Amino acid sequence: MTDEEARTEAQRVWSRLRTVFGAPRSRRRVLEQRPGSTPFAKGRDPLSVSKVLDGVTDALGWRTPLAQTDLAAAWRSIAGAETARHATVEGFADGVLLVRCDSTAWATQLSLMRGQISDRIARDFPDAGVDSLRFLGPNTPSWNHGPRSVPGRGPRDTYG
Repeated sequence: MTDEEARTEAQRVWSRLRTVFGAPRSRRRVLEQRPGSTPFAKGRDPLSVSKVLDGVTDALGWRTPLAQTDLAAAWRSIAGAETARHATVEGFADGVLLVRCDSTAWATQLSLMRGQISDRIARDFPDAGVDSLRFLGPNTPSWNHGPRSVPGRGPRDTYG
């Protein structure tokens, strides 16, 4: 009986795998080849939580949405308490901060304050990506209903 015949099926498979993929390296050799695996080596110091979170927000692209959320939460301090009661942040669209006002008079007043508000936003929230401000009046009903609306003057004498 030859040596090849005496081996089991598992031993023959293991032998074939070793010839194809090479012999496995010992664990000690793997640990020795790893760079920076020694204690107290450069780069082994623990990082603060703020640095780790900053790295995560940068890597995942969350910096701008988080800054926009902070800006919306701080709108009362940016615009002032009285103004914030009549104007709320509605959202962000392509670098434009949309602010919904209670009336067109408040939208006009905030348009006059646009320079002050945009300077404050640029100073306090530079990562928000706000390029301009748009002040919207109150929601008014629209007579354009559906995709098949007909252009024209619309209904007349609706309000008496």
